[in-house]
Amino acid sequence: MEELYFRDCYLREFDAVVENVIDERYVMLDRTAFYPEAGGQPHDTGFLYCAGKAYPVTGVRRSDGRVYHEVGAGGLKEGDAVQGVIDWDRRYLLMRYHTACHILSAIIHSETGAKISGNQLSEDKTRVDFSLEEFDREQLKAYEAKVNDVIDRNIPVTIETMDREEAFRIPSVVKLKDAFPPEVLCIRVITIPGIDRQACGGTHVATTGEIPHIEVFKAENKGKNNRRVYFRFRE
Repeated sequence: MEELYFRDCYLREFDAVVENVIDERYVMLDRTAFYPEAGGQPHDTGFLYCAGKAYPVTGVRRSDGRVYHEVGAGGLKEGDAVQGVIDWDRRYLLMRYHTACHILSAIIHSETGAKISGNQLSEDKTRVDFSLEEFDREQLKAYEAKVNDVIDRNIPVTIETMDREEAFRIPSVVKLKDAFPPEVLCIRVITIPGIDRQACGGTHVATTGEIPHIEVFKAENKGKNNRRVYFRFRE
């Protein structure tokens, strides 16, 4: 299966062929731009169109190296030619949140040395968990200001697919080496020059200037060495 979102995060429509359908609900295509839920980023939604009928895509997940599209109506069958259309407003919102999450995480790591222990994007906010014993709540506004400064600088965001050995020469990527099984030969790397460089399979904006200013509105303790930060976009 060709996963089109890896090479073009801005692709909104695509043509594909149905390869398999399970229980009339789970559709496998030969190629897709629908992002499956992974890495804290929710799945895409949208429609598959075939022979004048619209099939709502309500869920997308990956299993055994395949991407399954859960549709809200039966009728698709193997060999059908379909057009996929992404709910772009939702996807673009999540793209902006995802890149903003990278920026905030990089700044907090730079200031404190904390590593990310989890994250979850949504349409109205994002949370990030850090492995950190102490947390200076008063410093959060300073981190927020630094994120917004990066946004205002409109820095290009690049996406590269590197072979395994090349990617592991990057200090911030080699730290995650154990997370990549030996059969993973290529690694996708997201770079915000001077700010962050990380392995990531999610969708991102092309420049930081596309992101609205953020506000950090909540911080809480989630255990001895776990601190959680919530942020959202300003109106």
